[in-house]
Amino acid sequence: MPAADEQTAQVDLDALIASLREEVRWRADRETVLSVRIRARSAAEQLWPVTAETPPHGGPAARFVKRVGRRLMRWYVEPLARQQRAFNEAALRLVDGLTEEVDRLSAARDERERLLAELEERLLRVERRGPAAATTPVAPAAAAALPDYFGFESRMRGPTEVVRERQRVYVEDFRDASPVLDVGCGRGEFLVLLRDAGIEARGVEADSDMADFARGEGLEVEQADLVEALERVGDESLGGIFAGQVVEHLSPQALQRFLDLGRAKLRRGGVLVIETINPLSPYSLRNYFAYLTHAQPLVPGTLTLLVREAGFRELDLRYLNEPTRPDGVDPHVAEILYAPLDYAIVARR
Repeated sequence: MPAADEQTAQVDLDALIASLREEVRWRADRETVLSVRIRARSAAEQLWPVTAETPPHGGPAARFVKRVGRRLMRWYVEPLARQQRAFNEAALRLVDGLTEEVDRLSAARDERERLLAELEERLLRVERRGPAAATTPVAPAAAAALPDYFGFESRMRGPTEVVRERQRVYVEDFRDASPVLDVGCGRGEFLVLLRDAGIEARGVEADSDMADFARGEGLEVEQADLVEALERVGDESLGGIFAGQVVEHLSPQALQRFLDLGRAKLRRGGVLVIETINPLSPYSLRNYFAYLTHAQPLVPGTLTLLVREAGFRELDLRYLNEPTRPDGVDPHVAEILYAPLDYAIVARR
């Protein structure tokens, strides 16, 4: 490509990315808007039944005069009240129709924002892709089923900003745990958080596109299988290991090997953090079965037992990302249907 054409293409790409970023900045607090809308609708319903039959107030004499006056004026007032009720009903129907249309447009805008964010990451992926990129999903056996694992992950997990915000809760666990190895680091969300916190860290990622994307953020990331990468690490040389949404991709044998290697590579007092999907949550199971690369769900009791048998101590089980519970649901039912989407095990060697 001539130099001028290459420069023009780069300018056009930069302009497109800038435009996409500007689009995705717009965010509406739908929950707050919905709450205000419900209160307003409730108030309107209370004002809708206009009538001349309201009980009179005041003393006995005043109530007598009002009752007599109301009977004398009913022929005139009641038709007006009926017209007002008809108007109120028509107005409420119109408002309900407009509200439904606003909701439809809002949902369409949210979908467009999601697609724009996904497209932005795909464009960055193209920019950062290495010369001989060959996509290799985390679960090699399912590679043929997902030829574009980067695009699949971007669609299912969401933008990097969303993932990074969810993982922020683990930063303090690694405050004194340098160096940290993030296995299955994906697009590098947690590595960015550690870098911003001044914590030395590097990552391992099997998928070439994700590794290239993370390296484009200025992160130290090796493209490799996590077990093979851990085998090359010196014993007791790490202060921390982070595995976010990784172990559910591993076979039982690979999971056991990962835990054994993790204990061997951590120094005394080193921290291991494993976050995975909570299969006790129906909502989470829906996300679990959406991934063709998942090997098996791991209930908290099973994973806790495996971590203990690998020789780790001081286990802390945390439940995270609880979905919003609607009002009026029985607490016992809500505890099952709206259980936290994820859980994490924080253990020390």
